[in-house]
Amino acid sequence: MENSLVFYQKWRDSELQRWLCRDCGYRFTFPRQKPLRNRAAIPYITVMKEVEERKAEAGLREAAKANVKSLLFNFAWWMKKQGYAESTIESRVKLLRVLAKRGADLYDPESVKAVIAKQNWSLGRKENAVIAYSTFLKMMGGSWVPPRYKRVEKLPWVPLETEIDQLIAGCSRRIATFLQLLKETGMRPGEAWSLKWVDVDFEKKTVTVTPEKRSKPRIFKISSKLEAMLKALPQNRAYIFKADSTCQLEHFANNFRKQRRRVAAKLKNPRINRITFKTLRHFKATMEYHKTRDILHVMELLGHKRIQNTLKYTHLINFKDDEYVCRVAKSEKEIAKLIQAGFEYVCEHEGVKFFRKRK
Repeated sequence: MENSLVFYQKWRDSELQRWLCRDCGYRFTFPRQKPLRNRAAIPYITVMKEVEERKAEAGLREAAKANVKSLLFNFAWWMKKQGYAESTIESRVKLLRVLAKRGADLYDPESVKAVIAKQNWSLGRKENAVIAYSTFLKMMGGSWVPPRYKRVEKLPWVPLETEIDQLIAGCSRRIATFLQLLKETGMRPGEAWSLKWVDVDFEKKTVTVTPEKRSKPRIFKISSKLEAMLKALPQNRAYIFKADSTCQLEHFANNFRKQRRRVAAKLKNPRINRITFKTLRHFKATMEYHKTRDILHVMELLGHKRIQNTLKYTHLINFKDDEYVCRVAKSEKEIAKLIQAGFEYVCEHEGVKFFRKRK
């Protein structure tokens, strides 16, 4: 063991002896022994034991990480075989990975409970963590008494249409087209992300949605503006927004958040930072409900199978009936532009047609 150590004296008159292990490269120092050449006085065994213990601990940590990684991979594959949506798989695996990284033993439900309780998360996120771990135990054949976390119902936040349009105008071409599509159709972000060029019919100006989360398939009419934005995108691949089937929506969303912060800072409007992909689904649902007062129409628009899922988008929103923008049109071209912008016809007076749209 003594032969595996190399002695270094950095300064001739130094009061420290510096040592280097040839095997592992670990460096350590000891006060100079008297006499200097009496190496037997240096506690080699203690030092080497400490080095070996550190190496063993590092090995255990790496083994634990590998075990968690393998376990979560199996969990993701099990959910895939059970027919869970890709977005659900991704979110639940991510939550379990965070819990494991913060000290939770996924084999011990009480350990998971303790780690969840310590997190400074919202009740909704904690509830999602409980659901994710319950799904994990279902795969493992285990059970637990889940902690009681219940998300607080909040009023859905709906931005002004001008704020949405400002955000779309300030983003890159691909992200702007994605946002315009969500604004006009109210489809889920995952549904828009999975769209292919074969789903778009430019002649009829329609988009066919392949549903996710067991919702209903839908066909949407698109505006001339959205049609032009779609045609401006490269059409040399199967998917409209992603390069191939392996691309993740989360990377696209991260890029969107960077551009959103830049637009909000430029316009000095922090409300823009609150706009998310799902916010545009809220916007479409509430606008359609307020315009038609037909909850079943909104239910079909969103692809819901249960009306309870639709009510949370609409029943808490209360618009003032007198908040309108009024426009007039004389020619067919002006009328077409107003209709494309979402204005509805009101009446005609002295050859002039009046249109209105809610703010």
